[in-house]
Amino acid sequence: MANLSEDIQCAGSDTRPPMLDRTDFASWQQRIRLYCQGKENGVNILKSIDEGPFLMGTFRETLAEGTEGALHLGPERPRVYSDLSPEDKERYNADIRATNILLQGLPKDIYSLINHYTDAKDIWDNVKMLLEGSELTKEDRESQLMQLNSKFVNNMLPEWGRFVTAVKLNRGLRDSNYDQLYAYLKQHEAHANENKMMLE
Repeated sequence: MANLSEDIQCAGSDTRPPMLDRTDFASWQQRIRLYCQGKENGVNILKSIDEGPFLMGTFRETLAEGTEGALHLGPERPRVYSDLSPEDKERYNADIRATNILLQGLPKDIYSLINHYTDAKDIWDNVKMLLEGSELTKEDRESQLMQLNSKFVNNMLPEWGRFVTAVKLNRGLRDSNYDQLYAYLKQHEAHANENKMMLE
């Protein structure tokens, strides 16, 4: 019986969305999208996940109709649910439904990292980032790291000049982080101080 329960949880059901299996994120993405699509207002639920929440905007009530058809409008105010058209209400309700579906499909450990997000797109994007990682390629990450490291060593005080040169010649800016560069520079400073004391 436990296997049947696990199978239902993995596949999902009409009343419960498919549970995320961290080892097969791609499959969960497909299953959760199919689950959303099969729900009432499914198009808008998917829109909430892909495009973000419906924006309420502002509203100005018509106070009176003036001469020659000119309208006299009241002050601008934030729009509330009762101001929405039936189509906008469907879109607004879909935001809430999409958030609930995604949160219900997460295991406790991931839910605890994500549950402070209030819209489905943020939840979707952050779960994706957690499980797939950034979409940057290895070369992009190395390039960004090298640019940051170059900026770091190029902005050192002038008295560090020869150590900066040593770093640029001997240490890979491509695969070192700030802490490693700083430790390397401090190590060179210590050796230089030792050599200076020996010469005195």
